[in-house]
Amino acid sequence: MENFSLPAGLDKMDLHLLRLLQEDATLTHKELAAKLGLTITPVFERVRRLEREGFLRKYVALVPPEKLGFGLVAFCNVSLVQHSTPLLKLFEEKVRALHEVITCYHIAGQFDYLLKIIVPDMEAYQRFIVDKLAALDNIRQVQSSFVMTEVKYSTALPLGENL
Repeated sequence: MENFSLPAGLDKMDLHLLRLLQEDATLTHKELAAKLGLTITPVFERVRRLEREGFLRKYVALVPPEKLGFGLVAFCNVSLVQHSTPLLKLFEEKVRALHEVITCYHIAGQFDYLLKIIVPDMEAYQRFIVDKLAALDNIRQVQSSFVMTEVKYSTALPLGENL
């Protein structure tokens, strides 16, 4: 990214370390040190500082949904009837409790929220909509789109590869 600038408190080595961890968080401090041209101690200290300062929030395993029988991915646009702060917070609290919703964004535009939902199949999606989502108070409209093919999926942020 040509216009990428370093966030305050980070240097190019920190960004390189973050890129490596985004690619493979299972790398040991020894492996990271070898890739960065550093010794283990400074790498350990950098990782701890990045964790402490919130640049590394958590480490997770990426599980392919289809391996566990989750064959349907849907994006669901939701608009609410009323937009008072208590009602927005209540909707968000209820959505956080729905395990089928793996991502939820409060958005600007025609709809209020965008949800990414993963379920085994269309029948499960229909049950989710009827029994769970439509059962929430204050919903005006729901519009669904279904993924046919995943063209690109990444969890990595574009951290200025040329720095």
